[in-house]
Amino acid sequence: MSFESNDILDAIGATPLVALRRVAAGLPVPVLVKCEHLNPGGSIKDRIAKAIVLDAEQRGRLAPGATLVEATAGNTGVGLALIAARRGYRLVCVMPEKMSQDKRRALRALGAELVITPNEPPDHPDNFQNVARRLAAERGWFLTDQFANPVNVRVHEEQTGPELLRQTGGRIGAFVAGSGTGGTLTGVGRCLRRAVPGVRIVLADPVGSVLRDWVERGAPGPSGSYRVEGIGASRPPANLHRDVIDAVEVVADAESFATARRVIREEGLLVGGSAGTNIAAALRVAARGDLSGPVVTVGCDSWDRYLGQDWLAGDAG
Repeated sequence: MSFESNDILDAIGATPLVALRRVAAGLPVPVLVKCEHLNPGGSIKDRIAKAIVLDAEQRGRLAPGATLVEATAGNTGVGLALIAARRGYRLVCVMPEKMSQDKRRALRALGAELVITPNEPPDHPDNFQNVARRLAAERGWFLTDQFANPVNVRVHEEQTGPELLRQTGGRIGAFVAGSGTGGTLTGVGRCLRRAVPGVRIVLADPVGSVLRDWVERGAPGPSGSYRVEGIGASRPPANLHRDVIDAVEVVADAESFATARRVIREEGLLVGGSAGTNIAAALRVAARGDLSGPVVTVGCDSWDRYLGQDWLAGDAG
């Protein structure tokens, strides 16, 4: 008996690219969604989790039974938990308290240990990234460091971007994505810029994030609160490179959540709120009529992270 694969890690990537038939009907160019919510761990972060751990193994940074630690909004934690289970590592995830209970339950079910921190700004010692760095330094754990590890950018430049080129035949008018760590936008953006003349790389950013002002003016704007999880920032991450970005579309929570609900109900794509941000921004870009090819965006994660959230049922914006 033979098998095509005997490892769940082989199922990461090669996700479908689908057109929005109803939500984007009548627009000058198609809007295409890369279905990263169909990865085994339910998000695009499976890609970086696998790449970061395999890279660390190849460099001799991980001993058998080592402890991994990551500051995560949840999705990278799920991806790392899959890898840790398969490779025999312990995983500690440091999460801000604003993240959904669904994500916490999923991580615990996967065997991860959680450290929940207050929603503090980047310069506060209790900020989740600072706590993860401190735990790694004090306890000798391996910090996977999604926000600054260059492997994050590289895997999207070498894998996600080329997948999009194959799936579109190299015809892309714009690529639109939010930034949590910056790896997707930077890596895919680099790849597409080399291959597609005139392609536009657009950041989709929540209202309350500092990134629009940083992209447009070179300095972060005022930081505010927002409910969309996993994208936006109160400080630009090291893996987000300004020189790759052509423009920014800012999207409020209410529009993000309403768009996500439409995509779930009208397109059958079972995605989360950050996909709503991405798709709302992509629809705007497509509507302007100044592109010769489709707008490509990302369904970042699955709705199962948000089943307990009121926005999913439309009870709150």
